[in-house]
Amino acid sequence: MLDVRRLQVLHAVVASGSMTAAATNLGYTPSAVSQQIAALEKQAGVALLQRAGRGVQPTAAGRLLVEHAALISRQVAEAETALADLRAGRTGRLVIRSFATAGAALVPPALARLRHEHPGVQVHLRLVEGDGSLADVEQGRADLAIVVRPRQRTNDGIRLVHLLDDPYQAVLPRGHRLAGKRVLDLADLADEAWIGSEWPAGPCLQILLDACAAAGFSPNFVVESDDYTTAQGFVAAGLGVSLIPRTGLGGRHPGVVVRRVRRPEPIRPIHAAVREGALAEPAMTSLIQALSDSPKP
Repeated sequence: MLDVRRLQVLHAVVASGSMTAAATNLGYTPSAVSQQIAALEKQAGVALLQRAGRGVQPTAAGRLLVEHAALISRQVAEAETALADLRAGRTGRLVIRSFATAGAALVPPALARLRHEHPGVQVHLRLVEGDGSLADVEQGRADLAIVVRPRQRTNDGIRLVHLLDDPYQAVLPRGHRLAGKRVLDLADLADEAWIGSEWPAGPCLQILLDACAAAGFSPNFVVESDDYTTAQGFVAAGLGVSLIPRTGLGGRHPGVVVRRVRRPEPIRPIHAAVREGALAEPAMTSLIQALSDSPKP
């Protein structure tokens, strides 16, 4: 295999017309340049230079390699420039995963700010529910995922960055017997029919079940839904009550009222899961800061 550095030395010799001039331009000794050319000729198995007066000129094989050496030099320079741009956050690509309500509440303003600060960075965003987004980061398919803090320990090399605490609030039909109270104890809802909004089972549903257990009851789910808007529709129809996180109440149904809950107040902690190695990248640093600064519902 031909040595790239020796090809560059050959290019310098042919460009300057002599070993001595090339040595001066490269900061080498003439002897070092001669040794590099001799080693390259041994690798090539053919003479690359021939005497021409006081200088040298390339043989046919030498001209061929000089052409390739010039191309390699340009490619190396382009690679160095591209790498410098990537390190500075001027270019690059970020692959992001998010669940739907975080995607609606946090991600749009954060990405708008990232585009302003790093216009050359491409972003690929996919909405993923459940544990798939964290698995994508752990397995290298994504750079960052917005997740509800998982119960299980994350893999080594994954950092969880806290973004916000998202409290659940009670959603009641208008005219409900508890609608006149500004704040409800969670136990006030123990005997109600419940409209589920966190199916399939996962960390969000577990947060609700744990809070209800702490209040001394297990909720009676009569409807299981995986969509907050749909759940509000069932509540508005008078079929039950629900607990929905604040970030999921951006589009509020006119037939419901929303009240704070306490004793205890269920809260889902939302984090950015990011690979440790990506934390030092300027674009990633800016994105995490933008997510942290996004307006909270």
